[in-house]
Amino acid sequence: MSAMTTWHGVDLRWAYADLLGGIQRRTGCVHRAHDVLHDSLVRMALVRRDTPIPCPHAYLRVVVGNVIADRFKDEARWVELPDEEGTGVVLECAPSAEHVAELNQRLRFMQTILDCLPPRCREVFWFFCVEGYTQPEIAARLGISLKIVERHVARAMLDIRAARQEMLA
Repeated sequence: MSAMTTWHGVDLRWAYADLLGGIQRRTGCVHRAHDVLHDSLVRMALVRRDTPIPCPHAYLRVVVGNVIADRFKDEARWVELPDEEGTGVVLECAPSAEHVAELNQRLRFMQTILDCLPPRCREVFWFFCVEGYTQPEIAARLGISLKIVERHVARAMLDIRAARQEMLA
């Protein structure tokens, strides 16, 4: 095989001739199929390995399956809204009721965790994660040392991680 038709061990002729057709059958759309194939090739290229992938075609098929599953999962979060004239043309999408309920639950959970933090730690975390200030900017703004800001951010992150792990257990 020439270098022009292989990429990371994958025969691109095979990918676009055979694999793309299977993806199209699974997604029901040629444009989505192309997007899935391209996303899969990018994911495959981003894999950091010391040795080449032994069966790149099989590996790519698994990646394609994962990309399709991720896309269906993301699309399930949205419901179509009919247009106002009743022509059946969809003008926009809105989050599904299940997705809104899940987001509300996550927000209440995060608020509970943040309410348990000491006031200064909560303030530092807010500036850092929500407002987007850098740690040196927060230190200057609050008149505290950079080391204290780092400790507050680390504590908030550790508390959030511990609460999340406890919730998932």
